[in-house]
Amino acid sequence: MDLDRIDRKILNVVQRNNRLTTEELGELAGLSATACQRRLKRLRDAGVIEADVAIVSPEAVGRPVILLVSITLERDRADIIDRFKQAIRRTPEIMCAYYVTGEADFIITVSAQDMAEYEAFTRRFFYEHLEVKGFKTTVVMDRIKASFALPIAEE
Repeated sequence: MDLDRIDRKILNVVQRNNRLTTEELGELAGLSATACQRRLKRLRDAGVIEADVAIVSPEAVGRPVILLVSITLERDRADIIDRFKQAIRRTPEIMCAYYVTGEADFIITVSAQDMAEYEAFTRRFFYEHLEVKGFKTTVVMDRIKASFALPIAEE
């Protein structure tokens, strides 16, 4: 899908604040509310806007422990990778996941109430998947930035 300057402006605004009314968004983009609404629908239908989400404070919901985990699988077979991706998608404690190149095969972000819950997660998730060769955990000490906003040139 080709994005024009106005599409890019809309995307820049909504990815930072998706609670604006179409009237407010239209003002910022130089469009009527109706035209703005049509563009938003087109961007969503085309999959340019994948989701409208709220970033929730982990502390506010009792899940203050955030962990970054690199995972290495035994073999790089397509069926093993696909099964592992499905397991990741089904697991609510996993907030974010990437299939990557380099030393690890996957990098995931996990939330937990405490380290005891994370240990239970590792036993359940990693030890039940025999294709997992190993994993390394990094504990997040402070969340500096939480965003899904992409830099979009408005040219």
